[in-house]
Amino acid sequence: MGKIHVKIDVEFGEVVVEGDSPEEVLDLLGGMSPRFMSEIDRLVSEKMGVTTRSQLEGIIEVTTEGPIITSREKLTHYGAVGLTLYASEGKTRTAAEITRLLGLGGIKSQVPARLNEMTKRGLVFKPDPSRAEWKLTAQGESWIEDEILVKLRGEGD
Repeated sequence: MGKIHVKIDVEFGEVVVEGDSPEEVLDLLGGMSPRFMSEIDRLVSEKMGVTTRSQLEGIIEVTTEGPIITSREKLTHYGAVGLTLYASEGKTRTAAEITRLLGLGGIKSQVPARLNEMTKRGLVFKPDPSRAEWKLTAQGESWIEDEILVKLRGEGD
């Protein structure tokens, strides 16, 4: 039998495991501890965070309170909510935190209603339905990067 390749999509990219038999692949996967996966995620996030910070310069100010929108360009409430999530650690926040951060930037919005509408559009989800935290989906991240940030940086003109 030939080699078996298993590709697994994870938050930070893709993990590829290869073995000579199904048992070997299962053993390799079983040997990957949650600590291993979280350390990889942390390291990749740190490296990617530099890129994200430079993309947000002049648009978001990262403070000890959290990310605050400083751009004076016209932004929809959906865009403001999405941008706040995008700039947040883990791209995750509660509705109350988003409301507070938007308020600090001078934006008033009915955040819970916007989050529910954004869920229907596939832009956000609740990673754990029993908790109040919201997170951008992959589609939501693409929307922020390809539409919102492009517009705010004036690259779409």
